[in-house]
Amino acid sequence: MLDAEREFLETENAAVHRGAHKLAAFATERFEDARETVASFIGAATDEVVWTPGATAAANLLAYAMGNARAGSRFALGPGDEIVATEAEHHANLIPWQELAARTGATFRYVPLDDRGALDLSRLDEVVTPRTRVLAFAHVSNVLGTVAPVAELVAAARRVGALVVLDACQSAPHLPMDVTSLDVDFLFFSAHKMLGPTGVGVLWGRRELLADLPPFLTGGSMITTVTMERAEFLAPPQRFEAGTQPVSQAIGLAAAIGYLSAIGMDRIAARERELGTEMVERLSAIDQVTVLGSDSGAPRTGIASFVVDGIHAHDVGQLLDDRGIAVRVGHHCAQPLHRRYGVTATTRASAYLYTTRDEIDRLVDGVRDAVAFFGGRHEHRAGAAVPGGHPRPREAPARPGAARRHRGQLAPDQPHVRRRGHLRAAPRHRRPRRGRPVGATAARSRRPPPRCSASSCRVCRRRSCASASTASAPRCAPAARSHPTRISWATPPRSRASRATRRASSARCSRGSRRRMR
Repeated sequence: MLDAEREFLETENAAVHRGAHKLAAFATERFEDARETVASFIGAATDEVVWTPGATAAANLLAYAMGNARAGSRFALGPGDEIVATEAEHHANLIPWQELAARTGATFRYVPLDDRGALDLSRLDEVVTPRTRVLAFAHVSNVLGTVAPVAELVAAARRVGALVVLDACQSAPHLPMDVTSLDVDFLFFSAHKMLGPTGVGVLWGRRELLADLPPFLTGGSMITTVTMERAEFLAPPQRFEAGTQPVSQAIGLAAAIGYLSAIGMDRIAARERELGTEMVERLSAIDQVTVLGSDSGAPRTGIASFVVDGIHAHDVGQLLDDRGIAVRVGHHCAQPLHRRYGVTATTRASAYLYTTRDEIDRLVDGVRDAVAFFGGRHEHRAGAAVPGGHPRPREAPARPGAARRHRGQLAPDQPHVRRRGHLRAAPRHRRPRRGRPVGATAARSRRPPPRCSASSCRVCRRRSCASASTASAPRCAPAARSHPTRISWATPPRSRASRATRRASSARCSRGSRRRMR
């Protein structure tokens, strides 16, 4: 992948779909060849593949394009219509639909999760109704690692005539993909999860649906005729590819797909299934460890998200990182799922085609070491059930954040606020605001006292270090060595002495500093 992208940038780089010279024509050919590679990988037609900056951009493209649909279009939404997602969604496949419902007046609903970590299909007909216009769900949960029952969900949508949008970010890199057998209407995924570069994603849609879908982003490279009154747009997929495209990234993704296809997606899926099952079984056998979704009964990929009773996920992640084991901690952009099971954060281990059993051994040993090092102190919500585990004891302490304070950095997706079950990484000492009177805040500060240039140094108590009459006398060398260069950020009380006296004593220690030294 790196070689393919580097070679294009060094020897073939040019703007696509706009230049008439040979280099531009060759770059356009490489760009369209990459589109054909992606289409073949998912069993689609070439003109059904749209390039996007990523999976989140693809979901937003769909949501905003539907919001732009005129009245009478099959995509037009309004009051009385319903948009349905699931409780297991990544925020990228949740918030765009919530916002679309808010803009159009439609109602947003969701399919709930049960206590085992599976979608509660017993209530599916209550959620997916004749008013449902869009059903969006993830093929594989990025937290639970479980494969969604695509056939049942698609059948429910077809019964009421709803469009089906599939988030394939966690399935395209790990499972064989065929859009025809999946029978969905739209599908999207990103490149960086499947050995590709960042900054590029794929949106697939049925040809007839893309033809009726209005554009979201407008500008150059997506028009046929433009006048001062109106514009006409190209046919898909160029209609949805306004502006400069991620050409080198698309070529890198095509190279990554070629690598995966050479190995075989069936082999990759089987290997990950073995590793994922082993991770879940061995982690679940550790005392105080609960793997989310381990008892769901659904097929799994190589993902295991777990909680350790009494130990915050950030502490577990830091200890594993010290041992060279990379895991992700936090809510993984799936706060509703974590809230459903009464936890604020989990530790997620992910296996891929390059993962070895020796690395799983190191992961399990690291989690055991974390349990032994931190001990068991309950910090999760009392009475909350975790899928694959048991309800939390009611006698759990009232403060969920009573675990050991984590001195490192929080995870990128963890908010820097104090919430239920969160620990905030706050500075150890707060600097008083400039100009505030010296009070309890400054008194409690552990900053060392300032250096003093007065005649009688109040730091070292020596009279020989400065002159008694010169305000600019040299500072005490012993004091400079024993006390760092610090000054008081607090303004001392105003003196009653004359202005000349105050000028003469300006180099001496302030009253606030003397209070601190006492």
